[in-house]
Amino acid sequence: MKLWDKGTATNRLVEEFTTGNDRDLDLLLAPWDILGSMAHVQMLLDSKLLKEAETKLLIKELENLYHLAIKGELQIEDEVEDIHSQIEKSLTLKLGEAGEKIHTARSRNDQVLLDIRLFTRDQIGLLTGQVKELFDLLIEKSEANKDLLMPGYTHLQVALPSSFGLWFGAFAESLTDDLILLSAAYRIVNQNPLGSAAGYGSGFPIDRKQTTLLLGFGDLVWNSVYAQMGRGKVEKTVAFALSSVAATLSKLATDAILFMNQNFNFIHFPDSLTTGSSIMPHKKNPDVLELIRAKCNNLQALPNDIALITTNLPGGYHRDFQLLKERFLPAFEQLFGCIQMTKLMLSHIKVHKRILEDQKYEPLFSVEEINRKVKEGVPFRQAYREVAASIAKGTFHPEKTIRHIHEGSIGNPGNDAIKKKMDEILKTFDFQTAAKAIQKLVKETE
Repeated sequence: MKLWDKGTATNRLVEEFTTGNDRDLDLLLAPWDILGSMAHVQMLLDSKLLKEAETKLLIKELENLYHLAIKGELQIEDEVEDIHSQIEKSLTLKLGEAGEKIHTARSRNDQVLLDIRLFTRDQIGLLTGQVKELFDLLIEKSEANKDLLMPGYTHLQVALPSSFGLWFGAFAESLTDDLILLSAAYRIVNQNPLGSAAGYGSGFPIDRKQTTLLLGFGDLVWNSVYAQMGRGKVEKTVAFALSSVAATLSKLATDAILFMNQNFNFIHFPDSLTTGSSIMPHKKNPDVLELIRAKCNNLQALPNDIALITTNLPGGYHRDFQLLKERFLPAFEQLFGCIQMTKLMLSHIKVHKRILEDQKYEPLFSVEEINRKVKEGVPFRQAYREVAASIAKGTFHPEKTIRHIHEGSIGNPGNDAIKKKMDEILKTFDFQTAAKAIQKLVKETE
């Protein structure tokens, strides 16, 4: 079944090529397509385009389909093109003429736009919660290790003293910036495109504000042409936010891979979280961290992938957009997996103490020694030359006590302020309005 079928057969190869794996991906959108149909049906009733008896039948059957969808039991039949066609077919078989009326005043383009926004809005909510859990774990690790010194590097050369508190806390604060991007993306996603039909509005007297309210959107995409133009733009905007979270995880994984290397030996993970070698019995490989890095680097390519599919397309709908689903929809699950495994690794990380007692790290304290001299009245450039000379002669044996006091330094990583920043960012998400609207829409029958 095809919603556009006019009785003319389509070449099998054309049908297979144009459908691709769209049917499988559509199952991710099924619950949201049904919820959108519920709101649409209610609006049609209030706009006097459906009778009350028809509406009741449609809503009841849509609720049944919704529960099948959220349990993963709704399937797209072999001869059916997509989830939109499947739902209309199911309604028509069960309800006859009432089912055939559900497509009044909307287009399949309309449905896809809506489904992707509803799906994405939900996924952003789940992602925000997972990021917050990882943030809390990083802050906990930072506080527990804020006075434990480690080497800091520039150009991968020993540079200055750092601390595990700063290292853990840096990634926590990085996540706050990631959520700022995600919050901005959420505001763009949380606008209702339903009612734009094929991208040029509808000749029916529909009420787009009503569906906006019923689906818990924060606003309406007012211009019908722009609603269709938003396809690809919405995905790319969200992809930038996902790639930002991925970049944070990738850098954390890379640091951890280096730090557990025997030549660094800063951290340790239990054997159960590492893998071995088929010929080297001593190996404890950081495969989990390496795959987190690779998967997250792949996610960082997502905005560019979307741009290459959509750049320079003229206005209106194009089948090119179908390929966005293949990269965009699975991206959330990929990122969820990386966050989950990062939390697992960090929950079992062991940091080594007294790292800086090794003589090779003495140059780390060169700047501390220069600063000590400056505080005693020695000009900075003279102090620099004196310390450089002692290092060259091999007579540099510094005081290794660190006394930093400013915000964001060793011993004072600023975690309370970072937590406050995170709390303020989380307030910018309005997940409750959407959740309450959806719950009301399905009449709390779950």
